[in-house]
Amino acid sequence: MDGAEQRGRKVARRVTPQSLENAALHYLERFATSSANLRRVLMRRVQRSARDHGTDPEEGAAWVDALVERYRRSGILDDRVYAEARAASLQRRGASTRAIREKLAAKGIGREQADAALDALGEEIGGDLDLEAAKAFARRRRLGPFRAGDREAQRERDLAALGRAGFSYETARRVIDARDPDAIDEE
Repeated sequence: MDGAEQRGRKVARRVTPQSLENAALHYLERFATSSANLRRVLMRRVQRSARDHGTDPEEGAAWVDALVERYRRSGILDDRVYAEARAASLQRRGASTRAIREKLAAKGIGREQADAALDALGEEIGGDLDLEAAKAFARRRRLGPFRAGDREAQRERDLAALGRAGFSYETARRVIDARDPDAIDEE
């Protein structure tokens, strides 16, 4: 047993171009991802291999870059498609446009691609993205007109919940103060 195994930490496998490709394909089978995020996932493997086996991290980085570029050229990785799908999914769950931009940025999607994805989503929905997302968020969390019981006593808490989720005060007020769910669109 070496020192790493004695300390309770598993020793990483030595990376090769084939092992990186296998890891990438396995990751892509389970998750939709951006090219920057796949690069980050694979680079963690390279760093662990360099730490545990003394392999060359620059050589591993070159293998990762070549693999990601090959996947981009072949269409396996498409940041535009990923950004549009992820933005639509987050919006349906009730994420504000601000939160969507932040989550896309965390996955390595640039501002221009995030804006393009939100623009495409706006054309698809045909309305105010934040208002639609705020309605979905309120429905999911049972806030405002979706709340059973005394709504007025919980008004400030509901407004704060929408504010923390990234919605403007005006959007939050419009959703929370609506007399019923159908009245949100009437204002």
